Amino acid sequence: MENKKILKADKNFIPPTNDDGDEYYPNGIFEFNITKLQEHLKNNPEKYKPEPLQVTDTYIQFSVIDEKHLPKADTTNPIIIAEISPGNYNIIDGHHRMARACRTGQKEIMAYKLDPDTHTRFLTSTRSYLKYIEYWNSK
Repeated sequence: MENKKILKADKNFIPPTNDDGDEYYPNGIFEFNITKLQEHLKNNPEKYKPEPLQVTDTYIQFSVIDEKHLPKADTTNPIIIAEISPGNYNIIDGHHRMARACRTGQKEIMAYKLDPDTHTRFLTSTRSYLKYIEYWNSK
């Protein structure tokens, strides 16, 4: 049995600012500021490098896809997947890109694969941050 990482809440956690035009991804009570997360990834290319991810509809089976947006989805732009519980990843940015890649038979798509220490910094409230730490540690 592998050792599961235990998360410790940062008592100095400050949610990112919510600016007009920011994009968000809600996952239950866990809402991520995608705009701020994308900026962070872009500003730290030495630390975050996209890697190939197998294209599969497993990631999008419960997603709501706007069919009008699908043709515009740029599958060369990396998606973002986050480790939501130990060993389990969800797309938090790029559902349309993954759906388009899947439908067109693309085998791989580039993805930023983020651990909880990274993606939790982009939760939009202290309440959801603390609940996430509790959720993770209960798994």
